[in-house]
Amino acid sequence: MEIAIEEKLTFSRGIKDCIPTLLGYISIGFAAGMIGAASGLSVIEVAFMSIFVYAGAAQFIICGMLAVNSPASAIIFTTFIVNLRHLLLSATLAPHFTKYSLWKNAAIGTLVTDESFGVAAGRIFNNKPVNDRWMNGLNITAYTTWIASCVAGAILGKWISNPEKLGLDFALTAMFIALLVSQLESVEAAKLKHYITLILLMIASMYMFSTFVSVDLAVIFSTVLVATIGVVMDK
Repeated sequence: MEIAIEEKLTFSRGIKDCIPTLLGYISIGFAAGMIGAASGLSVIEVAFMSIFVYAGAAQFIICGMLAVNSPASAIIFTTFIVNLRHLLLSATLAPHFTKYSLWKNAAIGTLVTDESFGVAAGRIFNNKPVNDRWMNGLNITAYTTWIASCVAGAILGKWISNPEKLGLDFALTAMFIALLVSQLESVEAAKLKHYITLILLMIASMYMFSTFVSVDLAVIFSTVLVATIGVVMDK
């Protein structure tokens, strides 16, 4: 029975499971491309940044820092801090891909984003299997959609100077809310109470840490703390 389930997790199934997140990628990608163009980057430069950085929050920050002529060292360090959370995301998924080679794991981890992690975690938390073919379908679909959206945003940037007026800056938040709701719908009552408690702890710890450190560091510290508490409470 497990083998039959495994066989259904194809590359195309990963593409299908990525579709609900694509609206977020497209809208945020458009906004990132527009802001990149407004910061003085060419369409080619926006494309290369999307290919090699591939992180919405980091790309917004890079464009802002380029606009005020920040030194390269500051941009690199800030990007590193903002993207540290990807270490936590990959570490969470890694135990479920141990049967694959180092290169396959590196390829999967390189393209993991908050959204693809959310989709994969939804399956894992509901005791559903994952494999490399499915994860690659999920990741590559998101990756190519992001690049295309950023490039399109850079091209259209001269016609739309303020993407926030269209509500594009809220699309990412809305997508995460939708992912959370879809995961909680299939959770039993005892687990639901556990997850809500962790969500409230995350909010409280974020508020506490943000009074002492930057928001980006507060996210990392809060994630580590609440994840540890969640494991202890679950056991």
